[in-house]
Amino acid sequence: MVLDRATGKIHHKVFKDVINYFDDGDIMIMNDTKVFPARMYGNKEKTGAKIEVFLLRELNSESRLWDVLVDPARKIRIGNKLYFGDNDALVAEVIDNTTSRGRTLRFLFDGTYEEFRKALYDMGETPLPKYIRRKAEDTDKERYQTVFANTEGAVAAPTAGLHFSRELMKRLEIKGVNFGFVTLHVGLGTFRNVEVEDLTKHKMDSEEVIIPQAAVDLVNKAKDRKKRVCAVGTTVMPVSYTHLTLPTNREV
Repeated sequence: MVLDRATGKIHHKVFKDVINYFDDGDIMIMNDTKVFPARMYGNKEKTGAKIEVFLLRELNSESRLWDVLVDPARKIRIGNKLYFGDNDALVAEVIDNTTSRGRTLRFLFDGTYEEFRKALYDMGETPLPKYIRRKAEDTDKERYQTVFANTEGAVAAPTAGLHFSRELMKRLEIKGVNFGFVTLHVGLGTFRNVEVEDLTKHKMDSEEVIIPQAAVDLVNKAKDRKKRVCAVGTTVMPVSYTHLTLPTNREV
């Protein structure tokens, strides 16, 4: 949908036509986060009941602590052990409740950190959205990504970026559009449900955003030249201050 701000008229186009609305010197800031296989299936100790664990983010690499969502939540309590993989190759202990479905898990693994991450990812599935009504396949590890995905850590793809093909980006580049990249891992805010009636009491989780200086420089250059800046699959960067400086890594 294209809205002509001067006339108020609306035009309906296909996405590849976006190239007609950008000019030489315009900037697109893309989110290069990459989805990892965050959905795992296992069994609860003693009962053997099937459980689903959705990895949200790593809390401590040395202690193997992860923030997760579990289902069915009512059956998974502090102190329970959960088993994953053939011959129960990976074990996790529930050590805390965070929300109605949220838990903190400590994975019990004797190998190196690299071996642990490999085991975790080998047992995980690509976390396809619920509206995709089929089981995840191995090919989804590549298909459910933007073509510019680079920095692993998201549990869902930044869907606005999925519209871009390599061919379209090349055509935009030839036209003179410049690309900058930031990293905002799609995570907790996406899958945490609002569980309070008073929205002012809803807890917003922090998420890491990495803003390279190169992206800041591109945006400031476009601002000085009065060119357009489009943020794709990420938040709009603050560009109203000519003295804008940001560290390479910043958590907000």
